[in-house]
Amino acid sequence: MDFDSNGGNKRVFNRLGNKPQPHHYPNQNQNQNQKVCYHWQAGRCTRNPCAFLHRELPPPPLPTHASSSSSSSFNGSSKRAHGGGLGGGGPRNDGFSSRKNPNFNNTWGRVGGGGGGVPPKKMERVCNYWVQGKCSYGDNCKFLHSWSIGGSFSLLTTLEGHQKVVTGITLPSGDKLYTGSKDENVRIWDCASGQCVSAVPLGGEIGCMISEGPWVFIGLPNMVKALNIETVTDMSLSGPVGQVYSLVVGNDLLFAGTEDGSILAWKFNPATNCFEPAASLTGHTRAVVTMFVGANRLYSGSMDNSIRVWNIETLQCIQILTDHKSVVMSVLCWEQFLLSASLDNTIKVWAATPSGNLEVTYTHTEENGILTLCGMFDAEAKPVLLCSTNDNFVRIYDLPSFMERGKIISKQEIRAIQAGPSGLFFTGDGNGQVRVWNWIAEPKTATAM
Repeated sequence: MDFDSNGGNKRVFNRLGNKPQPHHYPNQNQNQNQKVCYHWQAGRCTRNPCAFLHRELPPPPLPTHASSSSSSSFNGSSKRAHGGGLGGGGPRNDGFSSRKNPNFNNTWGRVGGGGGGVPPKKMERVCNYWVQGKCSYGDNCKFLHSWSIGGSFSLLTTLEGHQKVVTGITLPSGDKLYTGSKDENVRIWDCASGQCVSAVPLGGEIGCMISEGPWVFIGLPNMVKALNIETVTDMSLSGPVGQVYSLVVGNDLLFAGTEDGSILAWKFNPATNCFEPAASLTGHTRAVVTMFVGANRLYSGSMDNSIRVWNIETLQCIQILTDHKSVVMSVLCWEQFLLSASLDNTIKVWAATPSGNLEVTYTHTEENGILTLCGMFDAEAKPVLLCSTNDNFVRIYDLPSFMERGKIISKQEIRAIQAGPSGLFFTGDGNGQVRVWNWIAEPKTATAM
């Protein structure tokens, strides 16, 4: 399924596409005090002397905005030990808590979006010789000898087995990790040993995967597969047309976003022990690729470049957001805000107006298209946002400042990110690799007596 973004045809769900390179400064004689060297910010300026600043400009003051929205909880049972964003409505690809911060005030990007932190000293490219175990330069190598930049998280292990892009990661129980891929297999990993204990062929590309309570839901072409890990039974939910790209649970309903632009809903009936069709939500004109439940709302993002806001009780569309210029790849809630990410290179932060409608209160811009967002808390319980882009990076930002904390580097695009318990999180890339990461507390500076 192709689309046009920034002047060129791209593929949304199976590509290694690159965006145009950032432009060079047009006027080398421009006042030095007005320009910060882009190459210095990226840690690779070789000019001496350089015509541009090798320090950050003082940030301009930004206005604050206030908004509020009600929250709601998923009414069904759940055995997940982690999870939930605003509203708590079912499984997510994020780990934000639904609790609100009473001391929070809206200061999005207060230190400047995407440019915070100390510039890396090495080129942001992993050394090929180091990957092969052959680099002789050691610490003097100008390339990275690591798959990450930043001191607040570390790589624990890499899980090998999938042959194509990983499209879903979930933990329905405390001791087993489930991963799904376009190689048509669900792999089940033992969390203690890191070994794959089972590979389940499903006969179709896996577009997404979530869990809720004992259930694992898998998006396939023309169906949703529901696996019950307690009873070791499964059932197929028919109705979707084309690939199922997104799944979410809210208000005791399972929602599936499909390739034809519709959103189908099922409700579990304990008496018959099956999922029964409950509704079909129409309005999107192209595939629904992301959904999130929060604040008594269902948010859906689509290849038609729009976000639709649905009342979770009436299942009626109450607002259409059209500020993005390309595919809306990811939506999630944090505090009283909605965050949306797109292949138009932006993350937009939406806040409710007094009338209840959502409006953009802040826009963060990346150099490349954004593939997925995942929110979680670090080792010190600070909120962070993981942002995967199609240059094979995941950038990690503090919220709400969007100050950069670090980066994860991959051989291919990272399509799946999942928060886990006990400071763990997981990434899955286009090469089929699943990496396990751990948040670590940053060292405290000793205070003089």
